[in-house]
Amino acid sequence: MDLKTITVFLTLCVPFFLMSIWAIVDVALKDFGTIKNKVIWGAIAAIPFIGFIIYLIFGFRKGKKSKTPGIL
Repeated sequence: MDLKTITVFLTLCVPFFLMSIWAIVDVALKDFGTIKNKVIWGAIAAIPFIGFIIYLIFGFRKGKKSKTPGIL
């Protein structure tokens, strides 16, 4: 692989990776009513490339900020 290929690959993959990490952390910090819902949204957020998009469209507003600060 040459430098240009590596640069294009990283330019495309790193933002998706960072957004997926953000979505997983956001799921961990929110209350979705039941543990089952939280696990489902966590699994969806962890799907590479499209999981965070699905979470942003459908799940982001379903969760409420946790009332217990400092607990993941």
